[in-house]
Amino acid sequence: MTVSEKRNTLFVGIDVHKDTHTAVGVSPFGEKVFEIKIGNYVKDFESLSRKVSEMKGTLSPYFGLEDVHGYGERLAEYLCNDGQKVFQVSSILVDRQRQNNTHPEKSDSLDAYGVAEVMIKKIDTLPIYTITEESEKAKQIKDVSHDREYLAHERTRLKNNLHNILHKIWNTEYREKFNNPFSKRALAYWLKTKVSCDPFTLRTMKRKVKRLISVMEEIQELEKDLKELLEGYTVTTASGCGTVVAGVIIGEIGDIARFDSPASLAKYAGCAPRECSSGRRNHHIKTKSGNRRLNCAFHYMALSQISRSGNDKAKMYFKRKVSEGKSKSQALVCLRRQIVNIIWNMMKRNEIYHP
Repeated sequence: MTVSEKRNTLFVGIDVHKDTHTAVGVSPFGEKVFEIKIGNYVKDFESLSRKVSEMKGTLSPYFGLEDVHGYGERLAEYLCNDGQKVFQVSSILVDRQRQNNTHPEKSDSLDAYGVAEVMIKKIDTLPIYTITEESEKAKQIKDVSHDREYLAHERTRLKNNLHNILHKIWNTEYREKFNNPFSKRALAYWLKTKVSCDPFTLRTMKRKVKRLISVMEEIQELEKDLKELLEGYTVTTASGCGTVVAGVIIGEIGDIARFDSPASLAKYAGCAPRECSSGRRNHHIKTKSGNRRLNCAFHYMALSQISRSGNDKAKMYFKRKVSEGKSKSQALVCLRRQIVNIIWNMMKRNEIYHP
């Protein structure tokens, strides 16, 4: 956005919550023009549009949403369908803006004003909210992926809990009964077994087993749904990218049209090294910013590609970087950055993976 375009723009920052949203209109010079608090209903969205129309004058409104839990999707969809430009503003950027104040305070009004301030300074780097068939399908994939991830964590907790209970009942002997104490056969055995021990401990163990069986079956159903949703995507043909990892990548990227180049996707995923130079010292470090779920997905792909059954070209690239003097961790970062290029090209052109 040019300076002249900024001078003709009204920046509307919106702090999103479950039941209410707070919107603050800010002029291009940082002056607060209006503030309105609305509910999460269509009639309230219409009142926001009317308020903006009254106050914008000759300015063109740009909307920014600090939407953490997805509560602002209905509002963003309404604004997009109304022909408005809507941007997604990260809560981290708003928090940094707040911390720069002499006396940092937090309220819905201040958060909304902070969103508008971030838009004024960083409008060219913020992702635009779009409604396309691609983005809608990506949202479905993201929801299923999130649900599976939550259940996978619950499965791990149940297994750890069961380890302790089984040890109480059988001591270390329970490990000798089955190679995998959580296989279908083993779980059926724990559920039907009769052993002389504290009856409360036995009932607790059987409850945990029933819950674990239910969680494992639900995870399998979600993976089937995920596989069905991923039909038509070529990302799954990439080395080290199975159904689960592909679901995370597509769900977090959304519509690939949002990213003009692999570099912009790498920046969004936190896979682009951050410059840390001073004087004659030219240095780059690994960044901890960006979308961490997407970053982890690319990391898993990189680890898979340099494994024993991985990709030969990826192994050669990794070894070459190590021979150049980089540590294994740095070489893995370089490989991860190359994987971002590959995924961007595959999604942009809908091409299958060619090793």
